[in-house]
Amino acid sequence: ELVFVLMVRIRLCLGEAESFKEQGNAYYAKKDYNEAYNYYTKAIDTCPNNASYYGNRAATLMMLGRFREALGDAQQSVRLDDSFVRGHLREGKCHLSLGNAMAASRCFQRVLELDHKNTQAQQELKNASTVLEYEKIAEVDFEKRDFRKVVFCMDRALEFAPACHRFKILKAECLALLGRYPEAQSVASDILRMDSTNADALYVRGLCLYYEDCIEKAVQFFVQALRMAPDHEKACLACRNAKALKAKKEDGNKAFKEGNYKLAYELYTEALGIDPNNIKTNAKLYCNRGTVNSKLRKLEEAIDDCTNAVKLDDTYIKAYLRRAQCYMDTEQYEDAVRDYEKVYQTEKTKEHKQLLKNAQVELKKSKRKDYYKILGVDKNASEDEIKKAYRKRALMHHPDRHSGASAEVQKEEEKKFKEVGEAFTILSDPKKKARYDSGQDLEEDGLNMGDFDANNIFKAFFGGPGGFSFEGRWKCSPAGFGNVSTQIAWEAGGVCQGMCWWRRVLGFAT
Repeated sequence: ELVFVLMVRIRLCLGEAESFKEQGNAYYAKKDYNEAYNYYTKAIDTCPNNASYYGNRAATLMMLGRFREALGDAQQSVRLDDSFVRGHLREGKCHLSLGNAMAASRCFQRVLELDHKNTQAQQELKNASTVLEYEKIAEVDFEKRDFRKVVFCMDRALEFAPACHRFKILKAECLALLGRYPEAQSVASDILRMDSTNADALYVRGLCLYYEDCIEKAVQFFVQALRMAPDHEKACLACRNAKALKAKKEDGNKAFKEGNYKLAYELYTEALGIDPNNIKTNAKLYCNRGTVNSKLRKLEEAIDDCTNAVKLDDTYIKAYLRRAQCYMDTEQYEDAVRDYEKVYQTEKTKEHKQLLKNAQVELKKSKRKDYYKILGVDKNASEDEIKKAYRKRALMHHPDRHSGASAEVQKEEEKKFKEVGEAFTILSDPKKKARYDSGQDLEEDGLNMGDFDANNIFKAFFGGPGGFSFEGRWKCSPAGFGNVSTQIAWEAGGVCQGMCWWRRVLGFAT
């Protein structure tokens, strides 16, 4: 009688469990996986030794993306019934989705042992092999620092293993190393929302901050990762580098503020050697060192440092501004204009507009004749200094002084003589000089430098005797114009008194 009662209860339980299963199937068909999960759970609670109930709940959990829980149910189903093909398939699918392709392969091979014609197992086995192949390629490429290829491999692997945190972390780390920080942060943050203790995700989150020059915050994440996993080598190395980089940079800044430029240069150089992968921080260090070099008047070295800075970070406005100023100081105006244009296109401020305008003016001025250079005087030269310089240069390049030279030399000296006259015409007139210094086009102001006569300027300056013309030429022997024994005759009607006066002016013996 007792056995009969037990059998009745068992049958009632089985009937109730089957009822729960059927209701679960109905909700599963409607894609209401949460309700399906509830009814499959009731079926298991009613009859905990039925493999198919665990298999069904595993399938539901997979549809909900809860692969770790689904894996537990699938494994329980095949423990209860090792010949349960669907259970082995679902276990393999869970392993594969979680990134364990080796374990997945074993499950699919077991299916084929039970049913060698099972096409799903055959396809899934190929998928598992594909994932294993992508893993191997990614491992080799990571060592080669071919991070783009690693990201590609991980994207392909994640198509078959969408719940694999390991693949996602590797992808995120490579994205960070490629400078794609927002993408890397997004991946790491998604994992941390599901598992706030994931040391790898904490490390990647810190790595992104570290590479974005938020070093203090980065250290906090590295420390947290090391609390979760004290032996995390990457987090340990990154934490050490971050602290060292922060200290060196701060020491360099302090030395710079104190005016100790030599020490600042050394500290910035040491900081640059800590981590070549930290692009943004290194860009700032190069720019800082460039500023030090400019203070030391090592302008070419400063330009090189700023160039390295913009190579690392082509959006770094401060480096462009520093380099442009160095170009201005070294009179490389075209390069300065290019940098200021880049700055103004990025940040259209009044200050940047004025800097660009100033550089454009200097560039325009640089393409004109440099009258100060022609006369050999400073831009702040006085009126007397300009006159003395003209006297010296005009006598040096006067054509009559070189009448015995070759035709080529005579032509060159005539050109220089004319340029000296031009320079004196402009720089000796305060108004013309002011327009010239401001970068205005003198020809646009009505002054045609091709119309004046350099000989007339020479006569007016030296105040020579009247009645003779510069259109004539001294006739000299091959021995040279300055030789005392040379016989000189004036071809164009000059009088003896005039001839002797010009000999004195041009510096020859009388």
